Amino acid sequence: MVHVYNCHPFSSQQIVQVEQEPGLVCCGGGALFVVATGGCKVEAYSVVQEGCPLICRFATMGAVRKIQHSKIGDYLVTIEEKNSATYLRAYTNWRYQAEEKARVGVRLLGHLLRGASVRGGVQMEIIEIPLSERPVAVACCSVTGDLLVGCENTLVLFTLRRQNQQSLQSQSQQIVQSTWPNTQQSSSQSQGQTSTSNQNISILDFERSVILHLPIIKPKQVSLCAGYVAVRTELEVLVLKLDASSENQTLDESAESIEPPEDQADFLVVSIHQELLGERAKDCDIPVSIEKTGLEDRGQYTLTYILFRRFSPDYFQGCSEDETHLHSLQLYPLFTSNQSETLEEPACVFCFFSLPTAGYLYSLKGGVELLSAYQYPEKVQEAVLTDHLLHVITKNALQCFTVRLAAVAARIDDPYIDTTMKACPPSNLEVCALRMQLFIGLRSVCVYRRHVILLSTADAETSEETERNTQRRGLSRKWPLSSSKGISASGHGWNIYVVDTVSPLTLYQEMVEYSQRYAESNPQAQSLRHLLSEAHLLLRAALLQNSELLQDSEDYLVVSLQRDGPAERQTATQADTGELDEALRQNCAQLGDCFSSQKDCHLALPYYRMSGLPVTDVIARNRPFPCSPHSYGPGFLFYLKHYLLEETEQSLSQEAADEVMDIFSQSEPSELVSVCASPPMTNISPARTLRILQNLEDTAGVSVPLTITMATMMLLMDDLTQYTQLMERHAEMLLVYSFIEEPRMLVHGGVGGQHTPIRVTALTRQLAKSNPGLLVAAMVALHENNKVQLEQADHIFKELGCENSLEVDFWEAMLMASSQDAVIQELLFRVASVYIDRLTNTHSEPDPEPAHNLSSQKPLKSADDLINSCSHYGALYPWLTVLSPVHTTSFQHQEALHKLQSLLCGPSLSVGSVVPLLERLSEETLWGFSLHLLCATRRGQYGSSIEKLLDRCPQAIIAYANHQLQDKNMVLWWQKLLPELCNRTRASADNSILLAALKETLVVVAMEMSPAEFLELIPDDGTASYFLPHLLTCSQRHLLA
Repeated sequence: MVHVYNCHPFSSQQIVQVEQEPGLVCCGGGALFVVATGGCKVEAYSVVQEGCPLICRFATMGAVRKIQHSKIGDYLVTIEEKNSATYLRAYTNWRYQAEEKARVGVRLLGHLLRGASVRGGVQMEIIEIPLSERPVAVACCSVTGDLLVGCENTLVLFTLRRQNQQSLQSQSQQIVQSTWPNTQQSSSQSQGQTSTSNQNISILDFERSVILHLPIIKPKQVSLCAGYVAVRTELEVLVLKLDASSENQTLDESAESIEPPEDQADFLVVSIHQELLGERAKDCDIPVSIEKTGLEDRGQYTLTYILFRRFSPDYFQGCSEDETHLHSLQLYPLFTSNQSETLEEPACVFCFFSLPTAGYLYSLKGGVELLSAYQYPEKVQEAVLTDHLLHVITKNALQCFTVRLAAVAARIDDPYIDTTMKACPPSNLEVCALRMQLFIGLRSVCVYRRHVILLSTADAETSEETERNTQRRGLSRKWPLSSSKGISASGHGWNIYVVDTVSPLTLYQEMVEYSQRYAESNPQAQSLRHLLSEAHLLLRAALLQNSELLQDSEDYLVVSLQRDGPAERQTATQADTGELDEALRQNCAQLGDCFSSQKDCHLALPYYRMSGLPVTDVIARNRPFPCSPHSYGPGFLFYLKHYLLEETEQSLSQEAADEVMDIFSQSEPSELVSVCASPPMTNISPARTLRILQNLEDTAGVSVPLTITMATMMLLMDDLTQYTQLMERHAEMLLVYSFIEEPRMLVHGGVGGQHTPIRVTALTRQLAKSNPGLLVAAMVALHENNKVQLEQADHIFKELGCENSLEVDFWEAMLMASSQDAVIQELLFRVASVYIDRLTNTHSEPDPEPAHNLSSQKPLKSADDLINSCSHYGALYPWLTVLSPVHTTSFQHQEALHKLQSLLCGPSLSVGSVVPLLERLSEETLWGFSLHLLCATRRGQYGSSIEKLLDRCPQAIIAYANHQLQDKNMVLWWQKLLPELCNRTRASADNSILLAALKETLVVVAMEMSPAEFLELIPDDGTASYFLPHLLTCSQRHLLA
């Protein structure tokens, strides 16, 4: 389906003053090239200047039958006839023919001139390109400047080469010196007279690189772009991708042996309609073989079939075979805004071709896809594709259709397209036709940027043409052709028109005005969305075109003839880009309005985001009129919900927040709890909101999240009694589950990761005062459900001012709940550091009064609670009770000591990590000594630990030995402990503690050793009688065993 909109894409037209009847026209580089009918002269006119003045004219060597201009290299290539022979020629430096009697050089392909053009001034050169077959079509690559020539059964690719003139001069001078030594001095003088500018001019040449053999088809038109090769016959289009490879490959020569079909004059051969895309294109019946001819290229070339399309005449619809012939084959590149056109391959390559009744546009890169099929109301003679419009001509009219190039480029350029962040109309959007412009006798069309060049020759129709047109009108069932203008049989006329299209911004504004008709009559009309989408793609295409203009360095004529310099031109282009960006934002807002209440309502979100409008403006745009039956659209509600879910520091005003509450209370009451918890809604009116929530509770019933939200409103109203009653409605665990479901009741921010700023709510502050256990349980649940990171939780407790109390309680609770090893080790180190700090900073004497401030409140879990409920806290060793008896220090000090001792007794804490921290604690006190002794024992230093313990607290030695000296450490009883006790008892015989420890030690040793081994342990200092009872016990045990 083709939509038709009455928008005029043309702004003005002017007639080019040519002296002779034109036969061929083409354009490029800011110039229009006109070839007189049957003549051998080319005239170049400027299309970028008012009045299209003549630039230059020059003679050709034969009658021109085809002419093309190359943007890269600024050269012309022609197919010429002379004396019944066909020639292919390239004209370079043609702009220098503007001077009177300028010199012209003629040379063969690959033979650079060594004469005057090298030694002195620049001149136009005519390059003869020899071919083994008659050329029928030519094409130039707009990306590389390469040349493709279509012959009877072959395609020949010529690579554009550039060589600096200075290097050519040195080569020429060497040749001259070697041939005529006496000319060295004159050559030096001639070289000195050459201007510096001429030294930098590059000489163009071509190298025949590849020949493609197509034995069973006859090319009628060819196209070349960035390695893509397209060839058209009368009813077929074939697109190939030619890639250069450094690997040596065996070329497929199968096509050379295929003979073309014989002429079957007695049969009517009807082609079958066929479309093969991508990998399926290789299944077509057209073989292609490669013949490499380049001398400099060392690699091989590979061919990939991209697209094949074959048409068959529809005789039943009154169409003859002549009316089914294809025309206007074109490969079109498109660069995105992130690309440099001179250095990179185009991001997109498109292929367009047309029948007289329909045109087809394909995207080739990233998968072959039919973007648009154009249905023409009249028989089209020629078509030209541009960035944002397709220009077609019938015999009596110029018409424009929209294209989808920008939609494809946008998805390649921006990975966020088609997400909740950005959107773009689809590439398969139905096309539309704009208002047509009537002419008489149009023959050909070509386009340079915003200039459409038309050739009209209003000759009287011959009797055969009149009869054929009359017959066609009678047979056609679809569209009647336009009535021909009255022209006398003897009247002859011709004209060349340069029709300027309006700027994309002007056409966009006209589309917007046109769309107001649909908006006023039916805001939900499909045509309104389609027209706004067309305007969006038009602006995107204009932005891509502006980026190309900023990078374009090949337009010699524009650079040389514009009054403003490059800096002024760039400034003007940037100003245009700013206007286009603003128009694009306005269009996105209009599309957001359009999608708010239509299908695909989810697209309202990205379009409103791209518009840059504040949420209050979006609300105002969607506010229904009083007494209007329309309500808020689903697209607008979708956008509003996403906005409220975003973590932003910007808050709505009370008026706007109350309006948001009204919107959701009317449209989606189930979302009210989430709306109230949103960060932008902090300025909400609590009394008004509470009434809405109470009405929701009356209709929908009681729910835990709703109760918490109502309690929050009571808290904001300073009604702590009602707040407490509401919070006590449900069990604490149900409240925790609700916080997991909606964490924004407690914290704002943090969704983007641990580096995102996070803020606490009024409810969180109140829980820290009145119900810290619930707050800690909720924070642990949020962390375990990946709602809050550990660093963010630390920030929350610091913001609450309870980093020394609730934060440690949170860490202790995390040790009970978490199963992540990395988190556990981090928390163990943190709580150990806190316990050491508390032991360092608190007094060991009991506190006269307990502290009541928030930062030093009583811990939620005691040491005994942690030992009983957390596996990371171990039971205290028995000998520790001897070193640090209970009730000898303050409560806080004792709790910190027992928790740290329990950690050191547990299996998880790495002792090596806390040893540097323990250096802050002195060993002068027994509790400090106990911690150092624990660390030494955990590190396996039993010998030194026994010595220190006997020095500081010998009454604990037996308890220590009974617990620590077991299994593999049992030998320390007689290897370390017994000798130490003997020596110390001998020195202090009246020490009852040491004597008791010695007796206990001898009992253990007698039970573990043989009599012979025990006998060796008895000292020889005359105290053997003391050991004899224990020796007797050992012997009796041994005999019984």
